[in-house]
Amino acid sequence: STFDGLSLAWSIVEHLHNAVGAKTLFATHYHELTELAQRLPRLKNYNVAVREWHDQILFLRKILEGGTDKSYGIQVARLAGVPRGVVDRAKQILSNLEESELTPEGNVRTPTARQRAEREKLRDLEPTPQLDLFRATQPEPAAPGAESDIRVERE
Repeated sequence: STFDGLSLAWSIVEHLHNAVGAKTLFATHYHELTELAQRLPRLKNYNVAVREWHDQILFLRKILEGGTDKSYGIQVARLAGVPRGVVDRAKQILSNLEESELTPEGNVRTPTARQRAEREKLRDLEPTPQLDLFRATQPEPAAPGAESDIRVERE
């Protein structure tokens, strides 16, 4: 079930909040967990600021209070060097899943020739100076081992 991971994460958050009481950094892609802040008084949501430009993203290395309903898994995969064909196919599958465009057998519908031609036209548009500037921006990678800087404190 796709809900087993969400259920486990939800239970862990409740346990850390109610039983352990530790200050904890909990990173997740489960947007449903952000709603727990309405029920758990010490839980706070934060997100990383992102600048979006068409199909590109730039993480601004700024932490903002509040949850978000956006995910950038496919864009991060592209930034990580996943082959373009794989990224394009993932976008197609995501779009179909979001629109529930599945066949009666549960398979993802593939686009028609007309739809593929329309998408190709969009890819062939001339880049703008802003896009060129964005592409030239090279964010600094996180320092190796930075994730070990996270501390858990007891209140």
